[in-house]
Amino acid sequence: MTDKPGIVITGASGRMGRMLIETVVASDACDLVGALERPGHDWIGQDVGAAMGGQPLGVTVSDDAVSAFAKAQAVIDFTAPAATVEFAELAAQARAVHVIGTTGLSDDDLGKLKTAARHAVIVRAGNMSLGVNLLVQLTKRVAAALDDEFDIEVIEAHHNQKVDAPSGTALMLGEAAAEGRGVDLADVSDRGRDGITGARKKGDIGFTAIRGGDIVGEHDVLFAGPGERIILRHVASDRKLFAKGALRAALWGQDRKPGEYDMIDVLGLSD
Repeated sequence: MTDKPGIVITGASGRMGRMLIETVVASDACDLVGALERPGHDWIGQDVGAAMGGQPLGVTVSDDAVSAFAKAQAVIDFTAPAATVEFAELAAQARAVHVIGTTGLSDDDLGKLKTAARHAVIVRAGNMSLGVNLLVQLTKRVAAALDDEFDIEVIEAHHNQKVDAPSGTALMLGEAAAEGRGVDLADVSDRGRDGITGARKKGDIGFTAIRGGDIVGEHDVLFAGPGERIILRHVASDRKLFAKGALRAALWGQDRKPGEYDMIDVLGLSD
C-alpha cells in the first residue's frame, strides 16, 4: 500500500482508456488500482497491461465498478452518457473524485451528475487541455467586447469515429461566447443548415462539425464582422494532452469539498 491516490480507469480498452492507463502508470503521483470494461468484454479477467499488448501491470480488468471504486480515490471516465451517470452514483458512494470527459450528456444526465456531486467531487469538462480552456476564456472576453454586428461560428473537426456533434469542446466554446454576450446559448444556437435556410439570424451562435480521418481535435471560433474577421484557434495533435489533463484533475480533486468543478477551476483560470 502507498499513500498515493489510487486511480480507476473506465472503458479501459478504448482509445482514451488505453492512453489514460499509460499516463497513470507513467506518473509518480498516483497508482493504477482498477480498470473497468463492460460485462462480456474480451478483456475481463485479463491483466490490463497484457491485454494492451505490453508487460503485466498487476491490475485485472473487471466489470465490477463497486469493488473497483471501493479501493480508489479517483475515477477517470471517458465512456458513454449512460455509463457515466451510473459511475457517478457509484463514485459518489465511494467518495471518489470522478473526472468526466464523456460528451453527449443530456440535460437529464447533467441533473443526475449534479445530484451525485452533493456527496463527492465531480470534475467535468468537454476538453481537458490547457490550451482549449485558455481558448474558452478568450472566447468569452472577445464575445463580450464585440457587438452583434459580429456573427459567431464555432467550427470543429474530429476523427471519423466520433459519434456526437457538436463536440463537447464546441459546446463549451459556444457557452463561453453566449456568456460573454449575456445570452442563453439555448436561445441563440444555430446547429442545422441544409437547403434553403434563409439569411442568418442576427445574434445567433452557429456550429459547424467536420468528421474525417484521424483528426484528434481542431476548434476555431470565428467572429465575422463588417470588413473584418477574428479567428481564435486550437489544434490538438496528440491525445496524450487530454489524458494528462484528466490526471491533473484527478489529483487536484483530492481533499476538495463535494461539488461540480471544471478544468477552469483545476487550471486556476477562473476570473
